Amino acid sequence: MRGYFTVEQVRAAEAELFGRVPAGVPMQRAAYGLARVVAAELRARTGGVAGRAVTLLIGSGDNGGDALWAGSMLRRRGVAVTAVLLSPARAHAEGLAALCRSGGRVADELGAPDLVVDGIVGISGRGPLRPRAAELVAAVDVPIVSADLPSGVDPDTGAVDGPAVRADVTVTFGAHKPVHALAAPWCGRIELVPIGLRLPAAELAALEPASIGARWPVPGPHDDKYTQGVTGICAGSATYPGAAVLCTGAAVAATSGMVRYAGTGAAEVLAHFPEVIAAETVSSTGRVQAWVCGPGGGTDDAARERLSEVLATDLPVVVDADALTLLAADPAPVIGRAAPTVLTPHAGEFARLTGADPGPDRSAAVRDLAEKWQVTVLLKGRATLVATPGAPILVNEAGGSWAATAGAGDVLSGIIGALLAAGRPPQWAAAAAARTHALAANLAAHAAPPANAPGAPISATPLLHQVHSAIQTLRALATR
Repeated sequence: MRGYFTVEQVRAAEAELFGRVPAGVPMQRAAYGLARVVAAELRARTGGVAGRAVTLLIGSGDNGGDALWAGSMLRRRGVAVTAVLLSPARAHAEGLAALCRSGGRVADELGAPDLVVDGIVGISGRGPLRPRAAELVAAVDVPIVSADLPSGVDPDTGAVDGPAVRADVTVTFGAHKPVHALAAPWCGRIELVPIGLRLPAAELAALEPASIGARWPVPGPHDDKYTQGVTGICAGSATYPGAAVLCTGAAVAATSGMVRYAGTGAAEVLAHFPEVIAAETVSSTGRVQAWVCGPGGGTDDAARERLSEVLATDLPVVVDADALTLLAADPAPVIGRAAPTVLTPHAGEFARLTGADPGPDRSAAVRDLAEKWQVTVLLKGRATLVATPGAPILVNEAGGSWAATAGAGDVLSGIIGALLAAGRPPQWAAAAAARTHALAANLAAHAAPPANAPGAPISATPLLHQVHSAIQTLRALATR
């Protein structure tokens, strides 16, 4: 897994590093890595390094020092480097001296650079950019490379509550920080420069795609349709029959050995997936190994009874969509439930469940709900968070917003259900499903007709059609 480390964890690791290496070595390592990335960006974007111009936006402290030292290294490669000091009296003295010795200059304005380096604030910074910094950043019309994180974005929560840098590339020193997953659109491409930190266990982590492919359930030589996982889907209604089709189809695509459907949408489901076994009620469905309940199911008394019946089993259950609305009114059936339970709210559903929006610290909010209710909670978003009691939070940064479309959540819940039915742990199942879902959305977007404008949402149907391809892609990564 890739770990994301809090400011407190990084500061402790830096203190340990400073005690075992000569003074200045960590900054030199960071600066060299930053200079290398900036040079590569110049070469890729302009065709060369020597003769190009770079402006450094420099705040106080070590982050500014990293950028100043990197500027001195770029000068030795023939780059014209200008530093704009936002707090001249507090600029890193040694870094500034090194830049000046190398022929760099200090100015009050941006000039006409080919690239800007953001060295305004580092991981100790909080809050939006101050007015002068915001003014300069707003005037930038060339690529920005941020040192460690985009200035103005909270390092631990990714929150942005005012002017901030939107970087094209972020060069992080020693470790990934939560901001790099929780605020990825502000970070651009992320490059890690090792500086020798010895890090503890991460409180936030992401599953590596290859590891998901390696653990994905596939039939062995002695498997049959029952041993591969039988997924039960209780979804859809006369008003929303499509939810039944999408959710059931996702469980089929996610390699369930068998999918059983319970509900009023049997005709629509069977028209799309004749391999599904359909029944009208939960009690008549037959044996399953996990349930998905809620997508398009309504919130009337009949829906409440179906949810209660599913939650009364000793099986893993995914609770989604309308079923979350029912739980918000009466959480008793799920609190204290012994079998694994996965809740999959978006922000609005989360607010209904808890009485409050997730807020700027989404990680703390999702962890709190998981601990209070003793369930696994998947909080949807571009950075989807999955919390389970007593474990690090898992994050999946989707890399885009292609899945921001009606019905996409129905597909996600079906994938989670299939993994639970195959015996995978609830947190892993939810996080692996989120990664697969995001990859399927990206595959669908790139397979879309030319009429679909780049960046526009796709519909859930092509996303569903790409689920199996996404799984095959993840499995291929595991064999490299």
